[in-house]
Amino acid sequence: MTFRALMLAVSVLALSAPFAAVAQTMDAAPPAAAAPAALPASPNLAPAGDIVATLKANPHFATLIKALAAANLDGVLAATPDLTLFAPTDEAFSALPPATLEALLKIDNAPILQKILAYHLIHLNLDSSKIKGAKGPVTTVEGQPVQIDGSGATPLVNNADVIELDVKATNGYIYVIDKVLLPPDVTLPSS
Repeated sequence: MTFRALMLAVSVLALSAPFAAVAQTMDAAPPAAAAPAALPASPNLAPAGDIVATLKANPHFATLIKALAAANLDGVLAATPDLTLFAPTDEAFSALPPATLEALLKIDNAPILQKILAYHLIHLNLDSSKIKGAKGPVTTVEGQPVQIDGSGATPLVNNADVIELDVKATNGYIYVIDKVLLPPDVTLPSS
């Protein structure tokens, strides 16, 4: 996916996927009766401008920042309004095999990396009040849906725990997650 194609995809999603459509796809679930447990320890991400500036201001996202730059997506993520990013920490990226991460950052694999990063991105402001007690798919900028589950004490995105939520940047929200999300149609490079 080229930079221009990603911009087109973001524009199309902005027009065709308003939150009303997302709300219809998520099944409301009754809130848990017990008091929610505290979220696991997080990198304490604090708003510092747009999404990219906020990530750059915290040392726990160096790999994500490097990946966004390698995929030529950092400018898009900084300038596009109404986004929600599921941001894997450096620790989440370190769970990938080292050769795979190194291969993803090579220029030849930029289309695969763009696809993976776009799978972490939703083109709407999705604060936690919209997912608490809800469970269902939400379409990503990549085109494939992620499964959001806000019915438990710790919200989930696919199989990743949300370890910090509702970090409000000037152009959207950041949810810190503990795993890298992989679209079902992506094959990771090994070298």
